[in-house]
Amino acid sequence: MSLPVPESHRDLLTRPVHGVLTTLMPDGQPQSSLVWCDFDGECARVNTTAERQKGRNMAANPRVTLLVVDPDDTSRYIEIRGTAELIEDSNCAHLDAITRQYTAHPHYYGYVYPEAQRGRETRLIARIHASKITLDAIHR
Repeated sequence: MSLPVPESHRDLLTRPVHGVLTTLMPDGQPQSSLVWCDFDGECARVNTTAERQKGRNMAANPRVTLLVVDPDDTSRYIEIRGTAELIEDSNCAHLDAITRQYTAHPHYYGYVYPEAQRGRETRLIARIHASKITLDAIHR
């Protein structure tokens, strides 16, 4: 079960706004990455690979935070703390959809990233099940 994302800030997950995903390294140190994110109606989602540091971190410890700041009003933000559910995106359907949202390209591989890399990576969707949601004080 995930806390609902308030309607007042849902646009930060449904339009192409970059987020910062923070995961935990094996030694407990935080590791933050700039990410593309979206919303599936229940959970915020990011796409990564099992081979990247954030993917390895979430596989070992699924506790994460996603922070998204409105680029049109930087005092408006949403922070989602929760647990990442990792789902394999073997056909890259989510990756390609989010690529079209953030870029003018139809696919990720062959346009944003080399096609040859596709066979070397295991794509993952991280669905973030929110246990705490923090909104800016001004726009609540």
